[in-house]
Amino acid sequence: MAVLFVMLIAYLLGSISTSTILAKKVAGIDIRKHGSGNAGATNTLRVLGPKLAGIVLVLDASKGVIAVLLAKLLAMPDLVVAGSAIAVIVGHNWPIFFRFRGGKGIATTIGAVLALVTVPALLAGAVGLLVLYATRYVSLAALSFTALLPLCSYLLQAPDQFVWFTSAAFVLSLWVHRANIGRLVAGRENKLGAKR
Repeated sequence: MAVLFVMLIAYLLGSISTSTILAKKVAGIDIRKHGSGNAGATNTLRVLGPKLAGIVLVLDASKGVIAVLLAKLLAMPDLVVAGSAIAVIVGHNWPIFFRFRGGKGIATTIGAVLALVTVPALLAGAVGLLVLYATRYVSLAALSFTALLPLCSYLLQAPDQFVWFTSAAFVLSLWVHRANIGRLVAGRENKLGAKR
């Protein structure tokens, strides 16, 4: 029962769509009907500017941190801690409170992996930032970050369950970015700072 409780709490925590809530409160809009239609920090930046986007980024990342730390605080096995990390990302991407229309989970993934595998997360994050700086493609940076997480976690000898989690996070990232991948291949992906 404790395992199911922890996983459920992680999913429900992820389902708190901060960009949807804040955009409605601050601007009176459904962020999912503007810009890319994505309920996340990048679309918030494009539609409502950097200040609100920064708040969304921090809050979404905090969801990942809290989910992992809660599982650790309750002395859950590594497999359950990793499962909670996946659950909070799934909640963000498909939130029960918002008709299962959420974001792409990268900020929440960042928070979860920082709490779970800090050094591999920092290494993969550094590469992701370099990719973002060089290309200004947020999607490519996110994919680079999540792709490197399993490798860095494995090379730095993280527990097997955490390596599995980072692999699952990468698969989730591939799925939610499938349209972006198509646009990247076709040369039609929007760059950060470009007007839609």
